[in-house]
Amino acid sequence: MADATEADLDLSGGLWLGQGDVRLAPTTDLAAARRLLAGFDDSLGDSYRALIDDHPDACRRMCRPGHLTGSALVVDHEGDNTLLLLHAKLGLWLQPGGHADGDANLVAVALREAAEETGIKGLRIWSNPLHLDIHRVDPPDEDPHLHYDVRFLVRAPVGALPRANHESMGMRWVPLNRLSEFGCDPGLIHLAELGARALKEVPRF
Repeated sequence: MADATEADLDLSGGLWLGQGDVRLAPTTDLAAARRLLAGFDDSLGDSYRALIDDHPDACRRMCRPGHLTGSALVVDHEGDNTLLLLHAKLGLWLQPGGHADGDANLVAVALREAAEETGIKGLRIWSNPLHLDIHRVDPPDEDPHLHYDVRFLVRAPVGALPRANHESMGMRWVPLNRLSEFGCDPGLIHLAELGARALKEVPRF
């Protein structure tokens, strides 16, 4: 698993976007995904750029050795807790996220997945990526492959009430500094650490 470096936490120039914003319109243009990686000027970012440049189907789940995905660190409005989902197929506590299915607007992908998997209405996403993580997955009925995950900060409105869908066996709000107690992988723990720092830098809505 590859983690982002400390220098990757550059959220300047971003803004909060909500569902229905025209900037979240889907696109098949991989240049949109490539532009998101501009702040990751390191070997990890280079791995993502190579995937995009070498694979016209980088946003589709059949792309190998892997494909782009989008996920979200969903925090409550106070910024104290993140919502973990107990994945039905993998049996692991994970953040919301999933396949792009051809959409190169990975900001939109991450927000869509967060909304679908948490059932929370009124989520907003910070438009700059928070973290990159490449990890191997071995799902049932598929060959092992890589997920080139682009991860974003998503904030819930006041009084948000999550509802699990069929992809999760449960969900729980967990303090950002206690993810290790749920067996979360180092990449997700690092994502939560970056999220806690980012919440001190980005404006509230």
